[in-house]
This record gives sequence, structure tokens and C-alpha cells, in this order.
Amino acid sequence: MTNSSDKDLGMNRPISRRDFVNGVALPVGGALMMPSFSGALAQPAVQSADYYPPTEIGLRGSHDGSWEVGHQMRDQRGWDRSSASDSGEEYDLVIVGGGISGLAAAHFFIDQAGRDARVLILDNHDDFGGHAKRNEFHYNGRMLALNGGTLNIESPERYNAPSRALLDAIGVDLGRFLSDNSESRSMYRRMGLRSAHFFDKETWGVDRLVKGDGGGGYSADFAAQTPLSARAQQDLLMLYSGSLPDYMPGLSSDEKKQRLAKISYTDFMLNTVKVDPEVMWFYQNTGNGSFVVGADALPALFAWQMGQPGFSGMNLEPTPEGMLADLPGGHHGRQLPGGGSVHFPDGNATLTRLLVRWLIPDAVPGGSQEDVGAARVDYSLLDARNQAARIRLNSTVVNVQHQGSGADRNVEIAYVNDGRTHRVRGRHCVMACWNTVIPYLVPELPEQQKEALAFGVKAPLVYTSVAVRNWTAFEKLGISRVTTPTMYHSRLALDEAVSLGDLRHAESPEEPIVLSLGRYPSAPGLPKKEQHIIGRQDLLNTTFETFERSLRDQLGRVLGDGGFEPARDIVGIAVNRWPHGYSYTYNSLYDPMDWVFTSTDQQPCVVGRQPWGNITIANSDAAASPHTDAAILEAHRAVQEVLAKS
Repeated sequence: MTNSSDKDLGMNRPISRRDFVNGVALPVGGALMMPSFSGALAQPAVQSADYYPPTEIGLRGSHDGSWEVGHQMRDQRGWDRSSASDSGEEYDLVIVGGGISGLAAAHFFIDQAGRDARVLILDNHDDFGGHAKRNEFHYNGRMLALNGGTLNIESPERYNAPSRALLDAIGVDLGRFLSDNSESRSMYRRMGLRSAHFFDKETWGVDRLVKGDGGGGYSADFAAQTPLSARAQQDLLMLYSGSLPDYMPGLSSDEKKQRLAKISYTDFMLNTVKVDPEVMWFYQNTGNGSFVVGADALPALFAWQMGQPGFSGMNLEPTPEGMLADLPGGHHGRQLPGGGSVHFPDGNATLTRLLVRWLIPDAVPGGSQEDVGAARVDYSLLDARNQAARIRLNSTVVNVQHQGSGADRNVEIAYVNDGRTHRVRGRHCVMACWNTVIPYLVPELPEQQKEALAFGVKAPLVYTSVAVRNWTAFEKLGISRVTTPTMYHSRLALDEAVSLGDLRHAESPEEPIVLSLGRYPSAPGLPKKEQHIIGRQDLLNTTFETFERSLRDQLGRVLGDGGFEPARDIVGIAVNRWPHGYSYTYNSLYDPMDWVFTSTDQQPCVVGRQPWGNITIANSDAAASPHTDAAILEAHRAVQEVLAKS
């Protein structure tokens, strides 16, 4: 980081100097105790008409107030429910978790059980959607929005049947959206804006922006502009020369793939291809966006599947249809053809809003895919007493257990809201939260199932949304996105040029826009799970002030030659931290090969998702896949298990 003053960076701007509770690092361990902190956690049981979390700025995602009860329960190995108040509420189905899987479970259940079916969704966050949250900014009369988490509908042509049916039912028309945005999606390229790399002075001794993304290889002109040594420049160009040797001669394609599955991409590049270590600056984050680990923990086979260089001379046969891309626990990134990806302006928050509209029509005005973009959700109606489907936010579940027997058997769910513990009952319960918390919530589960649920470690990541008053700096520099491998955020970009109804994308560089930045904290050199644990600790102990200072400094340095001034140009910041982000996917460097490349009942995700009495499990962890359609498919399975026992 440079020595730019706080004034130069704009750290004195009022947009970030609000009295955020979430601007202060809080204890991660057992030092956090209730009820002394209950005032910070307290939220109204019924939301007021002006309650609107999408416009909240500062530290979002897993915001402070959403996780402390869970950590306390973890550290105390349980929760004292003796003083819990009994609400007297009874439901046909109670769903723990209001993300895509939880909302989808409510949809499938009501769709089959009827509109009169009573369903309650409990969620620990101040907004619905799980990771599919929306950051909404208002500046100079313009509404701006960007995804705070789940980014896109990835490879929709590969979607499973229940997911396609759900999208149809809630009014998603991907073809119409793509048609409506056919021109705008290529706007940046038509303007001559390209990708670039930024070499930081902490790593290279100089700050330097060099245009070129390496998608089709790097040119000699690009290499000459970089601070790479002469040998590193040669090696970089060699990777794309088309004259690489077969590094495993005498082996069949399958034998080569087996070897590549058991060595990292870093190992392959440094010890097999033998490139200069400087070259790995370009590839050290390979896999970050999909697996939240870098090349050191990425199987070389996955790198090949992703189209990374080094393999052109090895005569590897194409991957069979379905392998890696679609298997539970397999490859995140769907590198095989599947119709590309569809990104709404606010990511998959569009889907969660449409799901909520289907469940509680009065809460989300309008009736089409297009009008949901600019719709203002009425949060006061989510938990109204006169409706069959209800969503109760700011409610952290602490215990789920069976009550009674036979035909009278039901499930009692205890949760914390407004600093107090409450109880409700459901005929059935779907656990649509993440797997590793379920053993704490449902202590009656068999030990083998608890072990399977605890197997995975969710991957931590940060999506940061920065609203700026214009994007003229990008136009002047001729760029739309920048890779910054060794800076605080490893990427930054203009949001995709798409619109949805009245939620319109900027058409001129003089208009305001939202920038998207990504950070994937890890600990290179350690096993994947350990990297995720260290990354999670990093996120939970990092203050908003640190995030803000780092991103202001980074944007100022990367875009400064285009005239960007952080103090003047930044008008809003939302840091979406997800300490428990992507679902754990199986990795052939650390997990059995059959878990990665085949479907087997021995996978922990399969063992962990088995129903237990009137309790079923629906989440993306149950598929060991962070894909949206995996979350929907698991919701469908869980509801079928519920209905089979009804």
C-alpha cells in the first residue's frame, strides 16, 4: 500500500464514517457473550415500512449481528433454551435458512401441498437471499445495483429439470433477457475497452498498468511492457507458442490425467514445464474465482480443463460429457459448453426477489421479470400474520429437535431474535443452512452423519461493490477490468453492461456506475481446508476501515493515470464478506479420486444429507457444489422427502 494520506484517499468522507457497529472487529471466540452484546444484535421482530437492507452500506454479506450467536453456540457446545418463550406458532413446514435453497424449498412445498400450506422461513441475516444479496445505491437520481454475492446463472443449458421448472414458475425468461441486452453486453468492447494487468510496486518495484488479458495468449509487445525479467518474458511467450513438448511421453491420455489430478498446477508449471517463477504471477490465482484457492492447491488437471496453458503438447483427450462440470462435488466453473452464463444487474438477487414475489406477492410489487429490477420490496409484509408463507429475518436458529411420537410427532425450532430466545413448531423442518452448523443445531443426529456434515469447509471470499460518480478513468485508460494478483483485491471491473426493466445500466462514461472487486483470502502452501480456515479468520478479524483504506488506495493507483481520485469519485461502498462462502468441492489433491470424478454414496455430501425423522437437509453443501441449480435441486429432493412422510 502507498503512503497516500487519508485525506487523499477520502477516508474522511461521510459515506464511510457512519457509526457502523460492523466497522469494528469483534471477538471470534468465546469472549463474546450474551446478553451483554444483545443490544447490538437486537432487531425489531416486525420490520418498519422504511426497513430496506439492500441500501445498507459498509460491511455487508455476513454482517455483524448475523454470526455472533452462532459462534457463541459453537463455543458453548449448545444453547440454553430454558428461558425460551413459546410463540404458540405451528406450521406445516419450518425452513432454517432463507437463501436460494430455502426459498426454493418453500416454493416446491407450497406448489405441491397447496397455497394454504403454512410455511415459516427463519434466517439469521437482515435480508433474505443467503449469498444472493443485492447492493443498491442511489446517486444523482439514479438507482444502481450490483450483486453482493451469488453472481450468475451459470451454464443454464446444463440446469437440472427442477431448476428449470422453478425458473419458469417464478417468471424467469433468460432468452428475453439476453435478447433485450444483446447490444449492451458488448458495449465495452465496442468502445475499445479491454482487460489489463496491474503490476504493483510492492512486488515489482514499480506500479504499472499493462493492457492485455492473455485469453488468446500474450504478445511480445505485451511482454516487453511488463517488469518481467528477460527469461520470464520468453517463458511467458513460450507457453502460447504451440510448440510445447509432451511432458509425459509414453503414457496414455488417461494415465496422464491421473498424474495431473494428483499434482498442483504450480508444481506442474515450475517443476514439469519449468517456467521462470516470475511467470507464475499471472497464474498464481488460477482457480481463485471458482475454488477460492490458488494454483498451489488446484489440480493440474483442473487447470487444463479451465484452458490454462502448459498442456498443448500432451495430446489429452477431451473430457467426457458430464465429467467435472456436473458431478456433485465436482468442478466449479463448468468449463464444458453450456450456453455461457447469465448475469442480471444484481446477480441472482433477481431470482430471490422473484421467489419472494411468488411466495408473498404483496411484498414485491409488479408481475414480470423486468419490473422486479427496480422494485422496492416491502419488508414489513414478509412476516405478516395473515399469510400462509412467512419470512422472519434477524432470527438465528440455535436448536432443532423432535417432539412427540407417531402421528403427533413434530419438530421444535428455537431461535434468537431481538436478543431473546423463542420457540416455534413445524410438522416438518428443512435445514437449508450450511452443513457444518447443522450438527450443533440438531444434536440428536447420528454421529456418522454429523461427521459427514462437518467434513467440508466453506470457502471464504469478498465481493466489494463501489459506486463511483463516473467511469471516465476507464474510458481514458481503455480498460474495463483489471487483474491485480498481488494487491488486496485481486480483480476489479466495471459491472456488466446489462439492464432489467427500469434498472438501467450507464450508457455514457459520465454517468455513475458500480465497480466490482473481488478478494479471496487464502494461505498458499497449505492444504485446501486449512487455507479456508485461515481465510475465514482473516475476514472476521478485518475491520471495515481496513477494507475501505485498501480499496481506495488500490483504485487510486490502478486508475490514477486516467484521472480517478478516490476522495472525489467514490460515492458508496458495500463490502460483502462471506467467511462461509462457496460450498466445499472435492479436490483430487486431498480427497479420494472417486469423490471427485464419480457419483458415489460414500461422498460426505451424500451421507450428510440423509433425512432424520421429520428433518431433511437442503443446501448447496448437500451437493458439494456452489452452483445455484445445485441448491435448487437439493431443495427439491428435500421437499420430496418431506412429502413422502406427510
